[in-house]
Parts: sequence; structure tokens; C-alpha cells
Amino acid sequence: MTKVLVIDDNPTVVSALQLLLGLHDITCLYALSPQEGLRVLQSHDDILLVIQDMNFGEGENSGAQGKALFYAIRDVYQDLPIILFTAWTQLEMAVELIKEGAADYLSKPWDDQKLLVTITNLLELGQLRQQNMQRALMQCNARSTLEKNYNLCGIVYQSEEMQTLLEVSTKIARADVPVLITGPNGSGKEKIAEIIQANSSVAQGPFIKVNVGALPDELMEAELFGAEPGAYTGLTKTRKGRFELADGGTLFLDELGNLSANGQAKLLRVLQSGEFERLGSSVTQKCKVRIISATNANLIEAIETGSFREDLYYRLNVIELKLPALANRRDDILPLLNRFIDSDKKLSVNTIRQLQDYDWPGNVRELENACKRASLLASNNSLQMIDFGISVPAANTQKITRQPEPSKQLIEFVMRENCGVIAQAARQLGISRQALYRRLDKYNMAYEKD
Repeated sequence: MTKVLVIDDNPTVVSALQLLLGLHDITCLYALSPQEGLRVLQSHDDILLVIQDMNFGEGENSGAQGKALFYAIRDVYQDLPIILFTAWTQLEMAVELIKEGAADYLSKPWDDQKLLVTITNLLELGQLRQQNMQRALMQCNARSTLEKNYNLCGIVYQSEEMQTLLEVSTKIARADVPVLITGPNGSGKEKIAEIIQANSSVAQGPFIKVNVGALPDELMEAELFGAEPGAYTGLTKTRKGRFELADGGTLFLDELGNLSANGQAKLLRVLQSGEFERLGSSVTQKCKVRIISATNANLIEAIETGSFREDLYYRLNVIELKLPALANRRDDILPLLNRFIDSDKKLSVNTIRQLQDYDWPGNVRELENACKRASLLASNNSLQMIDFGISVPAANTQKITRQPEPSKQLIEFVMRENCGVIAQAARQLGISRQALYRRLDKYNMAYEKD
């Protein structure tokens, strides 16, 4: 059951709140003094909300005791919402404590309905925050397990979408079946192929890559299957094809959707039998090759229009891995920026937010090229949006300006930039030190207090 702690020296107030909250299935713990309230908090780690008085004892109306209690709670439980109660409303103190993170400042006597709405909203946010923290912890543990048990080939990512894709990729890596990787241009399909190969049963074998969509028909056969001397003008010695070179390893067929009809027919034959002949030879060669292919095309539509063979599609698509566009995994943008930008270059928080908000239609490849451009063309070490050669629509810029809370990745970046100095990092993020402390605790990030 949801738990709320009331800290108030008036037993009548405590009883009224217990009755009100109990009618709505909320357990109401209580304490009659600040010291007792702190002890209750220490002994219950499942309290989601505190309602505290501002004055304790007869004749007290300055609010100093409540202010001290608020900061004592906030110092230890930075993310715990606190509602402040008082019969002596002091606007200046209310404004100060709201700025420091108090959830609300209410006068006695209170309106039951308004109080219930406030409490319900805060409890829902608290439960959502707990779920987010648990999910983040689970993702962190899953990522650590993945990095420990598999070779991820230096891939840079932070998103749940990529975590899920990599879990599947490594799981099927040792299965001796063809894999089809689909996704938009520049999204990193070749990197996923490298990861599958590196964790496969033929990881020690060759890893041969070929862009089959770029092969002209007249060169395709020689490129894939090899050629004997004299098979075409200028060839004076035997040339091994990509299948022969990949024997005992993995062959990565990129841009599969652009392969010609003739190329599709020849590819299907070798996939069915494992046999082929070099161009200009009648001797049948045999090979055993793990096939990984990739395309940005919709092969189902290509089959319907007759431009791609259905039998070849099902031969290659035993397992399909769908790689999302970068716009659909924005948590990966900041880690990629850190990878692609020279270490001596700096990014402002506003520039990072604009880069995170940009849709990157060219995906990871566009981001990498934009970072190279910015590093080369920037007039100083501080990179601005204009240096990246991209334009964020005005509507998106307004959305960035209104962004209420920096992401975990942004906080990690700014903390590194400021060598862990909280005051400097908070200033750069445009939030208070207390707000930064709360976010550091929310994301379970280590820090030293200023």
C-alpha cells in the first residue's frame, strides 16, 4: 500500500489526514516532531511523500523549524516530494522553498479535494519515477552482462532500442542460419553484422564484405565467384571471388535490395547448393559460408512488384533484425557525439539539445559527417549549431527552449565537462544545485557535494 508521512505536532491534524488518506487506500504514517519525522524516514524506505508542518510548539510562527526540517529531509532524500503545511503563510519563505524543490506550500485549514488531487498527482509521479529508476537499473545491468559476455566491437549506444537489438543479435550469433538486417541508410547495419560475426561459431574465419547492389551485371559473377585467366580482357591469373575468400567464415552482402535479377538468380544457386564455378571454368567449387545480408529496401514490396525473388528472400531471411533510425533512438545521439567530436572541442548545453532534437535523416553516418565538418570549420573550440551544417526548424528550437529536465546523458556529459563540480555543472545546465542533486540521485550517479 502507498505510504505517506505526516510530520505535525497537532494530533488533530494528524487524525484528520489519516482519515482522509485512509479513505483513499493511502497509509498515513505520522510523527509529532521534526526529530521523530527524520527517524521514521530512516526506518521506512517505501515512503513516497512527506506532508510537514512549518511550526512546532506553542508560540512558534516564524517557519524556521519547518525550513530546517525541509532542508534536513532534502539533504538525505533529494527526490522525495514534500508538501509544506502552515497556519502562518509567509510568501517569501514559500517562494524560497518552492525554488529549492518543495512540491507545494498550503495553508491551514486545507481544502480536502484540492489536497487529495495534489497528493494523488505527486504519488503517481513518485511511482513513475521509481519504475523509471528500476528500468534504468535493469538496463544498466543488462548492458553490463552483454558487454561482459560478448564482443560488441566498440559499438556506441545508450538506448533501450539498441540494447534489445544487441541482445537478439548476440543470442542468434552462433546459430548457423542466414540473417537479414533491415534499416535506413547510415543507421549502422554493417556494425551489427560485425557484432554477429565476432560472436559466431566462425568468428576466427574470414569476414568478407561486398556491396552487391553496386556491382554491374558484367562484373558481378567474377566479383562473387571468381574468374580464370582469360575469362575477360586483362585477367592473367586466377582471381578468387568473395564466396571463395569467405569460405569457413562470414560473407556480408550489403545493399541486397539493389541486386539485379541475374545476380539474384546466381546468388540463389550458391545459397541452395554451396556450389559455384569461377567465370571461365567448368570446375565446380564448394564453400561453406555464413551469410549476413542488409538492405534499406522494403523487400516485401519488391517481391510484390516483381523486382526481388521471393525464394531468395526466404532463403536469406531466416532471422530478420530491424535496426531503428537514429530519430527513433535519440538516447544514442549524445554518446555518438562524444565519440565523433574531437576531445578538445566543447559543446554548449543548448547546442547538444538542438542536436538531440534534430531528426538526422542520414542517421549515424550523417551525424558522424556533421561532427567532422564542425570540428574542421569551427572558428574556436566551442562548437555551435552553424558549424554542423544542419538547420533545426523554429518549432523544434522552441521545444528545446521549453525542455524542463536534462536527460541522464546530458548530465553525465556536463558533469565530465566540469570535472564533477556541482555548482558549475548546475549553472551550465540552467538548474539549481539542489535540482541537480535530485537528478543525480534519480539516475543513481555518483558525485561529491560542493
